[in-house]
Amino acid sequence: MATPLNRTVSESALLGGSLPLGLLRPYLLGENDGDGIGPGLMAELKLLARQPSLLVACNYGGTLTPVDGQTTETLPLDSAAVALRALAALPNTHAAVISGRSLRDLAAVSRLPAEIHLVGSHGHEFDMAFAYTIPQATEGVLQLAGNALVERLTARLGVAQAERLVTEHRLAFERKPAAFAVHRREADPGAAEVATAVAREVAAAYGLSFIEDGTVVDLCALPPAKGAALDKLRAQLGVSAALFAGDAASDEGALGTLRGPDLGLHVGPRATTARHQLRDPDAFARLLAVLFELRRAWLFGEEAVALERHSMLGDGSSTALVTPDGTICWLTHPLPDSGSLFAHVLGGDPAGHFSAGPVAASRLLGQRYVDNTMIVETRWADVAVTDYLEPSPEGITQLVRVLSGSGTARIVFAPRPDYAGAPCAIEPRGDVLHVVGTSEPIVLHAPGVRFAIESDGRHASATGQVDLSQGPVVLTLRCGDPEVHEPDPAAEPERREDVARAARAWVQRLEIPAVKPSLVVRSALTLRHLVHEPTGAVLAAPTTSLPEGIGGTRNWDYRYCWLRDASLTVLTLVELGSTEEADGFLAWLGRILASAPGPEWLHPLYSVTGAPLSTEASIEHLPGYAGSRPVRIGNAADHQVQLDVFGPVAQLIDALSERTGELPDAHWRILVQMAAAVAARWHEPDHGIWEARRAPRHHVYTKTMCWVTLDRALRVARRHERRPDDGWEPLAAVVRSEVLAEGWDDGARAFTVAYDSPDLDAAVLHVGLTGLINPLDPRFLATVAAVERELRVGPTVFRYTYDDGLPGLEGGFHLCTAWLIEAFLAVGRVDDAEDLFARLAALMGPTGLLPEEYDPATETHLGNHPQAYSHLGFIRCARLLDEAHRGAS
Repeated sequence: MATPLNRTVSESALLGGSLPLGLLRPYLLGENDGDGIGPGLMAELKLLARQPSLLVACNYGGTLTPVDGQTTETLPLDSAAVALRALAALPNTHAAVISGRSLRDLAAVSRLPAEIHLVGSHGHEFDMAFAYTIPQATEGVLQLAGNALVERLTARLGVAQAERLVTEHRLAFERKPAAFAVHRREADPGAAEVATAVAREVAAAYGLSFIEDGTVVDLCALPPAKGAALDKLRAQLGVSAALFAGDAASDEGALGTLRGPDLGLHVGPRATTARHQLRDPDAFARLLAVLFELRRAWLFGEEAVALERHSMLGDGSSTALVTPDGTICWLTHPLPDSGSLFAHVLGGDPAGHFSAGPVAASRLLGQRYVDNTMIVETRWADVAVTDYLEPSPEGITQLVRVLSGSGTARIVFAPRPDYAGAPCAIEPRGDVLHVVGTSEPIVLHAPGVRFAIESDGRHASATGQVDLSQGPVVLTLRCGDPEVHEPDPAAEPERREDVARAARAWVQRLEIPAVKPSLVVRSALTLRHLVHEPTGAVLAAPTTSLPEGIGGTRNWDYRYCWLRDASLTVLTLVELGSTEEADGFLAWLGRILASAPGPEWLHPLYSVTGAPLSTEASIEHLPGYAGSRPVRIGNAADHQVQLDVFGPVAQLIDALSERTGELPDAHWRILVQMAAAVAARWHEPDHGIWEARRAPRHHVYTKTMCWVTLDRALRVARRHERRPDDGWEPLAAVVRSEVLAEGWDDGARAFTVAYDSPDLDAAVLHVGLTGLINPLDPRFLATVAAVERELRVGPTVFRYTYDDGLPGLEGGFHLCTAWLIEAFLAVGRVDDAEDLFARLAALMGPTGLLPEEYDPATETHLGNHPQAYSHLGFIRCARLLDEAHRGAS
C-alpha cells in the first residue's frame, strides 16, 4: 500500500510539483528508524544531482521490489516505480534496470515504461533479438543441464517430494535465453538447500556460471555482465555520472565500475563493496524520491525570483544584484567578466550567496532605492538591510551592508569563488572572516557578530545571528585588498552620505524630461553604473546567461563592451546632459583603434580592458536561472562580422559635438576611421545586429548604419569646419540608393531584414528613424504598420519571427518596443505612442529596472538584467514624448 510519501512522489512526478519538505525531512536527516539518508550520503546525493547528465540504474528483484520470483507479486513498489519514471522524465537524466531476469519476463512483470532502459540476463540482453543469437551448442548444453538438475534433485529428494515441490510451485524451473533457473522462494529451507547444492554441482559439471541472487539460482551459459552493461549504457547515453543500486552478488560487478562522482548503493543486509547500504527496497524508493527532488530543483531552480525584481548595486567599477529578500545573489571580482563570488541567481544556494534578514518569520514590507542613488533598502517589520557598493581604489570591491532595527537578524555568508568551481575555506580572526584559498584576498568585517563555520568538504559557509536592538551592525565585504583595513562602523553613516551625495549631484546636472521623471532618473543611474569608470568601457548588462526563454539555450554572456550598445548608452547620457561617460568611452575606443590592424577590422565587442574575448565556454556544474542551460562564459559573437557598429559611434560623436560645441581632434580621427571602415567593407554581407548564428547576409539595418556613418561624418564636418573625404558624399548616396532599392520587398510591403528576404525585422525601423527616408514616405508608413501587425504582441515587440539558426524561442525585446514608440511619434501617431509607452513603463520592476525581454504569453521577464538597451530605449521615448507634449502646447 502506498504511504503518504509515495503518494506525494507520485503527485510530484505527474503534476510537476515538488515534494513537501515536511514529509521528506525524516529521510533527509536520517531520522527514520535507521534507514534514513545520513549527512554523508545526502552530500553525495546532492553532488550527483548536479551532474550535467545522469544515469540512475539498479537491479530489479530485491532492489525495486521486496520479493523475487515469477509471480505478479514481484511488481516494483509503487513509490519506486513512480520515482524512477519521474527521474527518467527529467532532462539529461536516464533510468535503467539491469536484472538477471530474461528481458521478456522483466518487461512483462515490471510494467515499467519505455523511457526506462531494461537489460536482462545479467547484463547481456539489451533487446529481444538476443535470444536468437544463442549458439545451438549452447542451447544443447542448457537443455542437458536442466535435465540433469531435475534428475539429480529427484534422486536426492525422492520422487514424491520432488513432485510435490514442483506441483505446489514451491520449487520452479525456468528456461531463460542463456540460463536455466531454479526459483526457491517458497521452498522449505531443507529443500532449498538441496536444490542449491545440486544446481552448483550441475553448473560445475557442464561448465556453466553459478549465480545465486536472492531466492533465484541461475546456471548461466555466459558470466554475469552487469558491469559491462552499465558501461555500455553510460557510453550510449553519454552520461557524466551514474548511480547503481543492487542487492545481489552479481551486482558487485556493476558497483565495481563506479568512479568519480558515481554513487553505489547496496540494498539489504548482505556484505558489499558499496560505500552506502540501505535497509530494504522501501528505503531505496525513498532515496529515489529524494534524488528526484534534488535533481528537479537543480535542473529547474527553486522558486526562481522574477528577474525584474532584482535590484542592482554599482560603484562605477563593480556591480552586484540583490533579491527582494536581501540576498546578494550576484557579484564578480575584480572585473565584470571575472569569476563570480556569489552566483545564486544561476544556481541557488550551492552557487554562493550573502543573505541577511530577520531570524523570525516576518513579512517583507518592501525594497526601494534611496532617492536618486544606487543604495538599496530592504525592510521587514523589525529588521532593515541597507546595501551599497562603496567606491574604492582600482582593483578593490567593497560591499557595505548595514543591518538595523529592533529584531534579531540572521546572516549567511557563503562565498563560492569562480562560479562555485573553486574550493575555499573561511577562517574567523577576531571580528573578521577571511576567505582562504582564493587568488584574491577576500575578507568580511563583521564587528559584534559571532559566526558558526560549516564546510561540505569543498566550500565553507558562515552563519551568525545578531540582536539589532543594541544598535546597527555594519558588514563590510572587501575583495582585492592585500591589507586588512578595519573600517570604523561609527563612520559608516558619513561614508554612506558621501556615496549618496555624489549620485545626487550627478542627477542634478541632468535634463530630466517631464514624462516619467523618476523612472528616467533610475534608468539614467543604471546606465551610468554600467560604465566601467577605470577604463571607460560600457557593459551591455552586468550578468551572464539569464535566459531569453526559460529552460532554453539562448543564454548569453553580456558582461562586455559592444561598440554598438556602448555608443548608444553614452549617447543617451549625452542627450540627458552628461558628457563625461561619452568622453571616457571614446578614449577607450581610441586605444582599441590604436592597436587594431585597421578600423574595418574592429571586433563587435571587447572586454572592458580592451582585450579580445576568450573562447565561449559553458559552466556545466551550474544549472542556470530556473534550470536554463547552459551557463555561458565568453561570447562567440566576438568572432562575427558586424558592419553596423560604425554607425552608432558616428551618431555619438555627432551628438556629443553638437552638445558641447567642440570637436576634439581625437574624436574627429575616430569619426574619420569609422567612415574609412564603411568605405572599405560596406558592400560585404555580415551577421547583423542580432548576431544570428548563420551565414552572413546583406542586412538592411547594417546598410542603413553604414549610410548613417557617412551622413553623420559629413554633418560633423560641416558643423565644425573640418574637411571631409571627397568620397563620403557620393558613397553615402550609393548606399542610400541601394537600401531603398534592395531593402524594400514588394511581397511583404515593407523594408525587410535583408536583401532578397521577405522576413520582417524591427531593426529596419531605422530606415525612417535615422533620416535615410522621410518618415512620412508611404514605404516607411507601410513598414511601421507591418512591424506593428506582425511583431507586436500586447506591450512588447519581437525582434523578428524568422528562423535564426538557434533552437528555442525568446521574448519580445524592450528596445524594439522603444523603436516602435519612436516610429509612432515620427509618423504622427502620438496617441499610439503614448499608449505603448505606458504599457512599457508598467513592465518596470518594483525598483524601476528592466531586463532585456518580455514574454507576453507567460507575462515573464527574460534576458540579462538590467539591460542597457532596455533603459536607453525607455529614456529616449520619454524624451521624445516630452518634446511632443511641449510642441503640442
